[in-house]
Amino acid sequence: MFKVLIVEDDQKLNSLYCSFLEKQGYEAVAAHNAAEAIEAFETNHFDIALCDIMMPGVDGVMLVDAIRKNETELPIMMLTALGDFKSKQRAFGAGSDDYMVKPVDLNELALRMSALLRRSRSVSRRKIVVGDAVLDSDKLTVVEGSNSTVLPPKEFLVLFKLCSSPGRIFTRRDIMDDVWGIQTESGERTVDVHIKRLRKRFESSESFKIETVRGIGYKVTLTK
Repeated sequence: MFKVLIVEDDQKLNSLYCSFLEKQGYEAVAAHNAAEAIEAFETNHFDIALCDIMMPGVDGVMLVDAIRKNETELPIMMLTALGDFKSKQRAFGAGSDDYMVKPVDLNELALRMSALLRRSRSVSRRKIVVGDAVLDSDKLTVVEGSNSTVLPPKEFLVLFKLCSSPGRIFTRRDIMDDVWGIQTESGERTVDVHIKRLRKRFESSESFKIETVRGIGYKVTLTK
């Protein structure tokens, strides 16, 4: 069960978020200001955090900045009435991973949280081995024998996702949500472009190959 911290000073909204997410299978912990949130981190391990911006005292952006000093990989989503660009810029600059403007659609919230958690789990696996190939997410490299290839970040993440479950078929939307984020304005054609580049780079690989599953998406199959 994933544990989520909900930092929202409006008690009715906080209770609404907690109730909804508990029905979705999360363990929800409520905090109503930055001080309560920091205290919660002292006694809990959280998988994801939801945070308002406009709170008394320390605001949500300042709180995210403080959280990031110790929780570098924790997925954080801002839920706020502020929809202007400067507010979003501040939030993402402090380390937020996603941003929703109130009133929040709870079903969309659940989808975005699921996507953030999938991406977080992928990042937490720093290395995977596929045949004789080693994918290192810290260096964005694929090492196979004496060959070492450094990939652009998005290409690496696409390949890392496919190689994390050889044989599993991933739809273009699966890949888009995990690599570009559910809020991206890029089209699914972007995935095809990155797959084409990856195929060219690793056409001589003796460990894996990327296959198209017509009408569905892509998968990696082992050749060794």
